[in-house]
Amino acid sequence: MDALEILLIAVGLSMDAFAVSLGAAASGRAAGGRAAFRLSFHFGLFQFLMPVAGWLIGVSVAPLVVSFDHWVACALLSFVGVRMIRAGFTPDVESLGQDPSRGWTLVMLSVATSIDALAVGLSLAMIAGPIWYPAAVIGVVAGALTLVGTRLGTRLGTRFGKGMEIAGGVVLIIVGIRIVYTHLVS
Repeated sequence: MDALEILLIAVGLSMDAFAVSLGAAASGRAAGGRAAFRLSFHFGLFQFLMPVAGWLIGVSVAPLVVSFDHWVACALLSFVGVRMIRAGFTPDVESLGQDPSRGWTLVMLSVATSIDALAVGLSLAMIAGPIWYPAAVIGVVAGALTLVGTRLGTRLGTRFGKGMEIAGGVVLIIVGIRIVYTHLVS
């Protein structure tokens, strides 16, 4: 696998993290440099660790993981998406819920956006490919695109307010459905 292929895989895997960070920042609940750093760091870290974990798991359990990873990602993204949509329809700012760049919500989003990277790691193990360089590229690209997503989302959120929170929730649900669809079709 050459550097261009690894970069294209990294960008493809990072699209979920980009969409989630865009929605989280647009909602206004993950605004500011610290939230952007937390999202970028954790999404990048999980995107780095998941291929390594997949590679370590190896060929023996690949059929077990591939059969349900897309459902787990869809469920986690949909759960967070529904919460964002509900918060978007709530007029009281206090009830918007917690910052998605903190606590268990951050962990759930990090896992949900990186679960496809586990399958990439499994694939690399099946073809006896190296893992450290591809995993590092995937992690760095995911972190960078997450940062771009939070910056862009913050600009959109200040302009469009609660509508962006609702849109962000819808995007999360669509991303989850797309993950399931992609796995079912292929």
